[in-house]
Amino acid sequence: MIYILLIAGIFGAELGIKNHVEKHRKEGEERPALGGALLLRKYHNRGAFLDMGERVRPLVAFVSVLLSLVMTAVFVMTLGSRGSAILKTGLALLLGGAYSNTYDRLRRKYVVDYFSFGVKWQKLRRVVFNLSDFCIAVGAMMLVLGSGTE
Repeated sequence: MIYILLIAGIFGAELGIKNHVEKHRKEGEERPALGGALLLRKYHNRGAFLDMGERVRPLVAFVSVLLSLVMTAVFVMTLGSRGSAILKTGLALLLGGAYSNTYDRLRRKYVVDYFSFGVKWQKLRRVVFNLSDFCIAVGAMMLVLGSGTE
């Protein structure tokens, strides 16, 4: 049950944050936060990571739905098994982020990204993320770690 709540919590938090960003931030506006470590922005990502697939948005949305469904099936199969806390937590993080970004792709036709890192390296500074991106990345790493423990 806790894993399902984690998925719902990520999805709900992201929905709230993204709706706030959509209503209260202007595209191109940049505000420093945490002493400049983060840059708050509003960016509509019409593709996947770094706008890859921007020209084939329906395909990106289809793949997003398909991968979310496959990972949901894996998650459901692991729920009944004993142990595997790292694996289940990883799947929950991954799914919470995936559901949020997939929702955006289907509903808004773009993913709302809203922060960058205030670093000197300009290539990284220009990349805009959302919390779901990190949930997906951390969840995927936990899947790798968790799959080797059983």
